[in-house]
Amino acid sequence: MSQQESRRDGQDEGGGLHSRVLAELGPAIASGGYPPGTVLRIDELEARYGVSRTVVREAVRVLEAMHLVETRRRVGITVRRTEEWNVFDPAVIRWRLAGADRSRQLRSLTMLRTAVEPVAAGLAAAAASPGQCRELTVLAAEMAAAARAADLDAYLVHDIAFHRVVLEASGNEMFARLGDVVAEVLTGRTEHHVMFTAPDPPAVTLHVKVAEAVRARDARAAEDLMREVCVGALRELDILAP
Repeated sequence: MSQQESRRDGQDEGGGLHSRVLAELGPAIASGGYPPGTVLRIDELEARYGVSRTVVREAVRVLEAMHLVETRRRVGITVRRTEEWNVFDPAVIRWRLAGADRSRQLRSLTMLRTAVEPVAAGLAAAAASPGQCRELTVLAAEMAAAARAADLDAYLVHDIAFHRVVLEASGNEMFARLGDVVAEVLTGRTEHHVMFTAPDPPAVTLHVKVAEAVRARDARAAEDLMREVCVGALRELDILAP
């Protein structure tokens, strides 16, 4: 290994170079900048990003784990078909939401939420621990306070936490693993301004009512109310990202 490569790798020990390559190459692939079938060469990526072969290979390994690319001998690094991507990976979601296809992605992800979260809320009404019930009540109150203060950053934090607790309280480990997916959807809506400039008051009230239904062990009400939350999010998309 050359002195230059050693120096580059030493700089990457903190994750700086590796993260930078991922932060540029990942979104470029996810947004269609490199269409499926595109062949990327390691030496070209080294030159483009000014990093060592070791750094490029480490970034490519991460992309391979996401099923965005595959490496074949004598061919190079090939961008895989979109249907093969791990579309539930939070980073892939984030990168796709940053691209031109944002509206379609948000709609697809919100439809997933509409299918899963109402059922999770119904299950949570039966399975939530007393601590989780209290947590939902507190988070709903904090969402209401942040909405009144027009503090979107605080609202997002409490909103993400609320939906994570619902998914975890369902007692279904598959639902619980979708917490990161929902977090990326909610964050993407906020960061890319695909939501109203202030939290929708009826939506805030619905979160409070979901917490109350879970605490009251009313599964049907919890499911119906959470469905209203998700359908409301779809309606927002109809208005802001048709």
